[in-house]
Amino acid sequence: MGIAKDAFQSGPLAVTEHQMTQTQSLAQQQALADDRPTKPALWKGWRRRCPKCGEGKLLHSYLKVNDHCASCGEDFSHHRADDGPAYLTILVVGHVMAPLMHYTAFEWRPSPWVMATVFSVGCLTASLYLLPRLKGVVVAYQWARRMHGFDKGS
Repeated sequence: MGIAKDAFQSGPLAVTEHQMTQTQSLAQQQALADDRPTKPALWKGWRRRCPKCGEGKLLHSYLKVNDHCASCGEDFSHHRADDGPAYLTILVVGHVMAPLMHYTAFEWRPSPWVMATVFSVGCLTASLYLLPRLKGVVVAYQWARRMHGFDKGS
């Protein structure tokens, strides 16, 4: 036993007990991550469904997150989506609409009133479409990564 212990703790490839514990905790984190795969959860969130079962509704009304899933009982009361979905919506809509506005303005040269009307309606429509979906994605990401209280329980 003494020889194995000496060989284990000496030499250029010596492994300390701390490193072994750290490796074990990384393996446990990987097992937890595999328990809740992120991509399927994000897709379920995009569809505004429960990230765990994919059946129950994640949102009621327009942007209100349900306290729990009606199908599987997963608790959503501690989510922290806050302003994340709004920022993501502005980011996506802005990056899509700005090049379209630039192209339209220099290619066809419509009147300013036509540009303002068409792109205002386009921005509003895209924002109203994306906002609840991106809120579902943010809550699903938090669930998949066990953030903000989603680590308790199952």
